[in-house]
Amino acid sequence: MGILKDDVVIIRSPEKEGGPSIVTVNCPDKTGLGCDLCRILLFFGLSIVRGDISTDGKWCYIVFWVATKSSARWDSSRWELLKKRMVGACPSCFSASGISYYRSELQSPNPPDVFLLKLCCYDRKGLLHDVTEVLCKLELNIKKVKVSTTPDGTVMDLFFITDTRELLHTRKRKEETSKAIGEVLSDNMRKCEIEMVGPEIAACSTTSSFLPTVITEDIFPMEISNDLPSVALANSVSVVMDNSLSPAHTLVQIVCQDHKGLLYDIMRTLKDYNIQISYGRFYILHGKKCEIDLFIMQADGKKIVDPGKQSALSSRLQMELLQPLRVALASRGPDTELLVANPVEFSGKGRPLVVHDITRALRMLDTCIFSAEVGRHMIGDREWEVYRVLLGEGDDSSIPRAKIKEEVWKMLMGWE
Repeated sequence: MGILKDDVVIIRSPEKEGGPSIVTVNCPDKTGLGCDLCRILLFFGLSIVRGDISTDGKWCYIVFWVATKSSARWDSSRWELLKKRMVGACPSCFSASGISYYRSELQSPNPPDVFLLKLCCYDRKGLLHDVTEVLCKLELNIKKVKVSTTPDGTVMDLFFITDTRELLHTRKRKEETSKAIGEVLSDNMRKCEIEMVGPEIAACSTTSSFLPTVITEDIFPMEISNDLPSVALANSVSVVMDNSLSPAHTLVQIVCQDHKGLLYDIMRTLKDYNIQISYGRFYILHGKKCEIDLFIMQADGKKIVDPGKQSALSSRLQMELLQPLRVALASRGPDTELLVANPVEFSGKGRPLVVHDITRALRMLDTCIFSAEVGRHMIGDREWEVYRVLLGEGDDSSIPRAKIKEEVWKMLMGWE
């Protein structure tokens, strides 16, 4: 008999109060599956405190020990939604003649419909964060956002969004979204409209205005930045490859400081390099130090013996562990612009919750957002998602730039 759909993902409650929940995935294998699952866990705000991966190349068995934030409210419906999303990321599984087999997902899914959410409201501190938080809870993905403020204090927010549930074309889903936003903004909201946009506008929703050279040089330096908190941890980061322990696999041993989305950053890097994981384990030691052991091989089923390939992969992993995102501040006339960038996966997916974390950090700093924009840019040989936030007039003078940069960075890294 083939494995039942309900058994593809099993979520067990913590064995003791305050302990991690256990998420078990048992399904056909595919390159990049670990990345896709870690991305979902990151989107749901879960921290992976331990993980085990085992596969024979056709079938895989993965166990995640995950922890929720103490302030987060998780009920049975939230766990069911998580399970549904994780099952959706697994390759299709069937049963025939008592033999389990899987269908390779050879065809890329059609791109999701893009909708334009137009929100007109009175300005107040924390407004963009509140709206972003609502959209995240509703599983509405922000592709691009354009925020502008008029002199009379009126804000016009334009969100290009997609719906994970693929229901935003229905009246019920639109009303649910408008109601949820209205409950948060209360009397500040003047108008909320949602409409589907055509393919030409949808294509523009992933592009942005030109980035000046001075900005690209500041936010995408050739070397690791020396003024970020992660640099203090650089000496504790180690990436070592060993071909002597397995006839068919290269062992990658990583020791580093934990941060939000750490396992996702490792998995997306391996996915971009088309590297397959046969066995792996991940766990956090005391002091938030992580140890990761991965037995990997190339798409051709061979270990990595080429010194050049080993060096390239090691360097990329180290870079992604030290700076999975880039944060910089630049002057735009008399004002200050905050820039945050993260690499886009080769599959086209961006990093979850970046807008949420940026706006949350600025809200905690009591800093106003005058305008904001999200777009994608090809810089070098990689595509980047770049967030440009123009801080409100006067806010940059009351809070040192270094403080803004540090607090945003800490929020993005989960060190708040």
